[in-house]
Amino acid sequence: MSVANIYYAQPLLDSMAAAFAIGPASIGLVGLLTHAGYALGLLFIVPLGDLLDRRKLAVAQTLLLALALVVVGTAHDAGVLFGALIVVGVLAVVVQVLVAFTATLATPSERGRAVGLVTSGVVIGILSARFVAGVIADLGGWRSVYLTSAVLMFLISALLARLLPRNAATPTSESYGTILRSIPSLFLRDPLLRVRGVLALLIFASFSTLWTALVLPLGAAPLSLSHTQIGLFGLAGLAGALAAGGAGRLADRGLGQWTTGIALVLLTSSWLPIAFLHSSLIALIIGVILLDLSVQAVHVTNQSLIFAAHPEARSRLVGGYMVFYSIGSGIGAISATTIYAFHGWPGVAMLGASFSAAGLVFWWLTRTSLGKRDPCGLARAARGDPDREAISHGRATGHIR
Repeated sequence: MSVANIYYAQPLLDSMAAAFAIGPASIGLVGLLTHAGYALGLLFIVPLGDLLDRRKLAVAQTLLLALALVVVGTAHDAGVLFGALIVVGVLAVVVQVLVAFTATLATPSERGRAVGLVTSGVVIGILSARFVAGVIADLGGWRSVYLTSAVLMFLISALLARLLPRNAATPTSESYGTILRSIPSLFLRDPLLRVRGVLALLIFASFSTLWTALVLPLGAAPLSLSHTQIGLFGLAGLAGALAAGGAGRLADRGLGQWTTGIALVLLTSSWLPIAFLHSSLIALIIGVILLDLSVQAVHVTNQSLIFAAHPEARSRLVGGYMVFYSIGSGIGAISATTIYAFHGWPGVAMLGASFSAAGLVFWWLTRTSLGKRDPCGLARAARGDPDREAISHGRATGHIR
């Protein structure tokens, strides 16, 4: 429910532009500002989970998010609307606070499965937001979408206050400034974090390429589908949520590296049926399902491995890792619309396949590099899984207990 607030506006832009007498170019600020707020939240709010009680942080964020949504739903001035949307983006990162909290609460043997379960909720929120927003807006207008979400977030804040552990210890005594400065140094020091960050950038560039550009051919002649019909393709993509828990369990069993490779092969292959959009919507649906399965499998595996490598810094790891996600999503969105304008849907399919193939090649080239950096030469080397070697190295150096 929290992450959906970032995507509700996509099918509502026409209605919002009419309500505020804003031109098509300016109304694009709705999405831009919301995502900008989300990026700020990743950098400056999520790392607070390593400093503050995560339960209190999550409850406070959710409650404030509900208030910000009320402001969006009742705004009658474009400046107020844009300002409130930035705040919505900043506070919607509560979902990432909860991902880190989940990794902390779970036992090591169940961490991947638990993170996968929460990530399934994230996938559902992202892919169903457009459809839900379209249905609610058809019934009560665009404002009702945000006001309905505000009520839901008030309810969620109460549930979190009731259900989350009450005596969560403060994970570290470091200062806020020290925590922020440690984020880039963590990624510069640890090759596992860098590799997984680059993979996140590439898979989400591919993901964003599809979901940004898909509305353009589906809404145009000869298909001319309605917003509600287009939203149904997002529901088809919910099959990707089913992969999240399974990928987490495989990571728990030490199979994260090869899960990543298989998923990247499927991701690259998914663009072949997607390319046949104008010939067969069934082929498109098959491709969408494969793409979402693959992206979420890599995403959950990434998170499981980086959380295991640095358990003392999970919140700041989420913030740093998701910056790669944001960059990839932005690159995919900008590139997809530009390529579509000049080369149509075949160009978009080629772009998405290129991002996916780049991820596959990068994984292949780095699949053994982490093992070479393990001074302990521990058990997993013989089994060909450098991710486990990195985790073993974390145990040897005291990062993992």
